[in-house]
Amino acid sequence: MIGFALRTLRHRKAGFAGSFVALLFAAMLVCACGMLLETGLRGGVAPERYAGTPVIVAGDQFVRQTIQKSGGKSKTKAKPLAGHAWLPASLATSLGEVAGVTKVISEVTFPVYVGNGRASGHGWESAGLTPFTLRAGRAPAAADEVVVDARSGLSVGARLDAVTAAGARTYRVTGVTAQSLPSQDTLFFSTAEARRLAGRPGQVSAIGIFSRGEVSAVPANASAVLKTARAFAHTGDDRGAIEFPDAEQARVRLISLGGALGGTSLLVAVLVVVGTFALSIQQREREIALLRAVAATPRQVRRMLGGEALLVAAVAGSAGSVAGIGLGFWLRDRFVALGAMPEHLRLVVSPFPTLAALLATMLAAWAAARLSARRAARIRPVEALGEAALPGTRPSWGRMIAGLVCVGGGVALTIVLSALSVEAASSPVTLLTALVWTTAVALLGPVIARAAIALLGVPLRLSGVGGHLAAANLRTGSRRVASVITPLSLLVAMTGTILFVQTTMGHAAEREAAAGGRADYVLGPHLPGAAAQALRETPGVLAVTEVLRTSVRVGLEKYGAQAVTPEGLDRTVDLGVVAGSLRDLGQDGVAVSETAAARLGVAVGGRIHLALGDGTPVAPTVVAIYARGLGYGDLTLAHALVAPHVDDALGTLLVSAPTLPRAAIIAAVPGAAVLDQAQAADAAAPNAEVNYVAMGLIIAFTAIAVVNTLAMSTSDRARELALLRLVGTTRRQVLRMLRLETLMAVVVAVALGTGISLVTLSAFSSGMTGSAVPYVPPFTYLAVVAVAAILALAATAIPARLVLRQRPADAIGARQ
Repeated sequence: MIGFALRTLRHRKAGFAGSFVALLFAAMLVCACGMLLETGLRGGVAPERYAGTPVIVAGDQFVRQTIQKSGGKSKTKAKPLAGHAWLPASLATSLGEVAGVTKVISEVTFPVYVGNGRASGHGWESAGLTPFTLRAGRAPAAADEVVVDARSGLSVGARLDAVTAAGARTYRVTGVTAQSLPSQDTLFFSTAEARRLAGRPGQVSAIGIFSRGEVSAVPANASAVLKTARAFAHTGDDRGAIEFPDAEQARVRLISLGGALGGTSLLVAVLVVVGTFALSIQQREREIALLRAVAATPRQVRRMLGGEALLVAAVAGSAGSVAGIGLGFWLRDRFVALGAMPEHLRLVVSPFPTLAALLATMLAAWAAARLSARRAARIRPVEALGEAALPGTRPSWGRMIAGLVCVGGGVALTIVLSALSVEAASSPVTLLTALVWTTAVALLGPVIARAAIALLGVPLRLSGVGGHLAAANLRTGSRRVASVITPLSLLVAMTGTILFVQTTMGHAAEREAAAGGRADYVLGPHLPGAAAQALRETPGVLAVTEVLRTSVRVGLEKYGAQAVTPEGLDRTVDLGVVAGSLRDLGQDGVAVSETAAARLGVAVGGRIHLALGDGTPVAPTVVAIYARGLGYGDLTLAHALVAPHVDDALGTLLVSAPTLPRAAIIAAVPGAAVLDQAQAADAAAPNAEVNYVAMGLIIAFTAIAVVNTLAMSTSDRARELALLRLVGTTRRQVLRMLRLETLMAVVVAVALGTGISLVTLSAFSSGMTGSAVPYVPPFTYLAVVAVAAILALAATAIPARLVLRQRPADAIGARQ
């Protein structure tokens, strides 16, 4: 039967075009997601600054936790820190005494804001770790001197205004390097000034080691010294991970994103491919009936259809896997542009994602064909032709039971989703819930279609010849209508869920931030403590709150946190305290949101053991529990506690000055931008554009499936449309009939998709925001509906016009 399948494909190219397109794009999605996942697992970063240093010693950049397992075994898990772990400066002396070490160079790294950009600041002594050499001028010696890199555009003698955590200062350029780094601007200060600006007395960010002999021997020789300081020696590309700590965090995000996106893509692909093959087999029921009538066994029919699916999938999967590599690079570029992935994190390209995509595509196609062929292959030969002539039979009991099981699964997932209050846990469950509900709709599609046709058929029959024909066609073609409704409802459900999850979270955070905002002015975005002090000394200013946004680890769990100055906090922020008091928030205190308190199982007076951004362990006492966690983070800590332990200690300022005009505030802090509450909330919110780009691919794939299915359905009706033309129906009436059929399918699909989306969103909103009412912008929702309707109408009208260009007699003859 495989040979017969090959001949069938050769003579029915148009009939398999829809399946080919669906499988092609499915392979592209799976391959691209596999590349992201593999990059997260195996991706590396080549060093830039440390390229000339054989060994770099750095602190432990992970929070580690040992978990005891059954049988006395234990397993250590690790999660990356939010910032960079520093080392004691004295470690350099100890490393210099290790056998084989010839030279040791320490360095400090800190952010410097120059104009509208950000540079990396260092002491000149660490230039020995880098490829930098002076092209002009000399090294900095005084506190007000600086060396700039080659792409700064400055020359010796120029003035440079720089802002660091230590404040704003003007420096004189004494030297220009001959080199520059691809992904970072570099400034070199004198050693003493760099230590002051870094704000880490007695600490260094890294230590470079030069040795004689084999580089690999250095870590072994220095193991005792490194273990005492909880430090690690890095060689090769591992040096890049120390130079670019954001790359490690991006890898973790890529693992999560690639896995979730790949899994969702595969589920959507299976659902779409099953629908496409089901429609293709429906269109061939007369052919299959003839095969059964001439003694083809059910097994032979299934083998033929499975062979066809494998052949189509092999070609489509191969082409899609190759195209998926290009899609993976496009995704990587978009994530880099959005700041979700550092430019220096290389995309891993290997055969594994392409092979996995090809294998997944072939398995999905084979399973889809076998499932879709079950009913057609089981028809008894005597009934085969009659069954093909009367396609409006009821769905099988197996399909009905599977549909009801999916309904039960959707109910269970909806209940689970409504109890999840962590976005990392709720996001994959949200998409899975929408998919399970859509699968239920697909399985129960014929029943839903018949009910919808019975309801909407009455007004259709009253709308002229086109409406009467549409109602009659819909009544006899409920299975075809069901195959069209499935991808349309999937499009509306997935688009609505993906879009409105973000708007629901964003609106809730903005609402809480606005409700808690008492400050008259918000200044930012990168201001030092000196600016806050200048404002406090300004007459008319009642309170100034410094705010830093960061994250901490409690165990291995990551929590969003803000650091604030406690003095005058009640004048600038209202966190909605429900227990305790923020007046007790000092360097040893922490305020916790209600959601985080429930997760951690703490109350006022309890202690939380957490790791700050650089891994420093602290155990503050819970002094308050507040309600507005979405707007202000899960944890609120003292600014004095957090600022020394983050990479960038420059933040925003909340100012209470009801009697002062904006001009007076700007005059007190020249160069600062005055933000309103909405801008401040947007700056603090997570980047939803990354999710839009990632999940937008699934939406695009679903949209292609909609066009594909409708085009297949319309093209297959050439004989039917030709007969209508022969009995006197005008071209205009035929087109009107098709438009009304499509609009009815759109109405049903929009209703189903909207219902699925609303049920899912309500459960998500209930768990994440405490309200079962999601935020759905009406114009955005109408745009989703409009896009679905336009796609459906275009996918129907264009094939129909091509079919109607043929003479009726030729069209009927071609279909014989």
